[in-house]
Amino acid sequence: MSDPRRRALPSLAAVTVLSLALGACSSSGADSAGGSAPHSGGHLTFALASDPICVDPQQAGNNDAIYPARQIVDSLTDQDPKTGKIVPWLATSWKVSEDASVFTFTLRKGATFSDGTPVNARAVKSNFDGIVKLGAKSVLGSSYLAGYKSTTVIDDHTAKVTFDSPNAQFLQATSTFTLGLLAESTVKLPAEKRCTDNLIGSGPFTLDGYTPNKSVEERRRPGYSWGSSLWKRKGPAYLDRLTFKVIPESGVRTGSLQSGQVDAIGGVAPQDEAGLKSTGFPLKSRANPGLPFGLTTNAARPITKDLKVRQAIQKAIDRQEVVDTVLSDSYRPATSSLASTTSGYKDLSDRLGHDPAGAGKLLDEAGWRTGPDGIRTKGGKKLALKIIWASNFGPNQTALELIQQQLKKTGIQVTLQSSTIGDYVALRQKGDYDFAWGNTTRVDPDILRTGYSSKLLNLGHLSDHALDSVLDKEASASDPAERAAHVAEAQQIVLDKGYQIPVFELTTVLGLSKKVHDLDFEASSRLQFHETWLS
Repeated sequence: MSDPRRRALPSLAAVTVLSLALGACSSSGADSAGGSAPHSGGHLTFALASDPICVDPQQAGNNDAIYPARQIVDSLTDQDPKTGKIVPWLATSWKVSEDASVFTFTLRKGATFSDGTPVNARAVKSNFDGIVKLGAKSVLGSSYLAGYKSTTVIDDHTAKVTFDSPNAQFLQATSTFTLGLLAESTVKLPAEKRCTDNLIGSGPFTLDGYTPNKSVEERRRPGYSWGSSLWKRKGPAYLDRLTFKVIPESGVRTGSLQSGQVDAIGGVAPQDEAGLKSTGFPLKSRANPGLPFGLTTNAARPITKDLKVRQAIQKAIDRQEVVDTVLSDSYRPATSSLASTTSGYKDLSDRLGHDPAGAGKLLDEAGWRTGPDGIRTKGGKKLALKIIWASNFGPNQTALELIQQQLKKTGIQVTLQSSTIGDYVALRQKGDYDFAWGNTTRVDPDILRTGYSSKLLNLGHLSDHALDSVLDKEASASDPAERAAHVAEAQQIVLDKGYQIPVFELTTVLGLSKKVHDLDFEASSRLQFHETWLS
């Protein structure tokens, strides 16, 4: 860390991950090391930063669950991480109606689930019907299939998916792990019974077992030959076995890589990046598209329903200081309500400058006066806020403690409440908080509708007809230019009204052994192990 402003906060335990833009990933050269040609065999152990909790791809929501889940399932389509183009996978072709409400997929022949049953149009129907029934247990899936009317089985290899209104984001959604296909024997099970076992997909690996807080074990599927059209290898995966080992403490993860106990690690701490590089361990990184890390408002609370309070907090946070102090050169401050690698991103950094005087003026106008202890009060009540957060990303606590200090300088008292990722969604649904800290990764800008439309899950209790209207137009626009205009307007509304206080963009940083080759990122910056091999 060459920047003199970057320092370790005394009471904070820093950590991280880093990265790039769509199509721009960095590597220190693991893929060119070793000198041997790709070959089959080997057992790769990857260290996760947290327990996956649920490895069902249709319910998984955090990276440490998605990494193992992604290997089990195939998707109808794939998305090129360099161009953003949607390309064939299980579907060889598709047609989209002019109003983007009907999608007809032609499936490849010969693909099967690992229990031997065929991947056909009936499987597409049972999966999409099942995801809708999962409801809030599939947070991403329920937004991807919002307005889902039906799937019609035209014949064994043709499925027609119909929505009750235009749904422009759906084709991209079919490239995600969330809409990956599972066998009927899995789909018919209750949601909780498929979190740790009973997962049958058609992907290049099969689930051997999941022991919570310990590991996920997977094995190569023999005979697999229907991978994404993006893959160079047309056949089974190279690796015989995959182990995803849970190692929550960042220093232990780094030490495990350096000692050879594991072959690759996720969640590389910022302070460990230089040490790994200097000792010959390649780093690989890529920026995550979607919603940046930041605060999402609970507009149902007495204080945060006030627009001027939300706007004051937008001005009171020094995003550059958070990046310089807590993270590494791999990160960048948020410059919009979407990360810069998301389709349709618009640079709105002029709205996110650090302006403590402006923040104070807004709070004065809202009637909040500075008390003798420096905390503002109004009507005998302190300007005190509760922020909830999950411990799934190492630097979270460090970043939030710095933000807590920044807001205190403006007279705002903050209480931080941490939870596991498993309890976080329940806390949000309960609603006993003012702001929720987090991010969401997705390439398509429709992630704004998932987060801020009052017509979907609406965990922020928003009621903004103007924003809903813009998000509806974005979802129904089939013309790219028209859709981009609506996406830009939605980003501006979300910032100007303080529904989101974005702070920094997430980057995924991996540490690798030199014997690991061709471990690649998907378009969403998640991992694909099909072509990975060991020298």
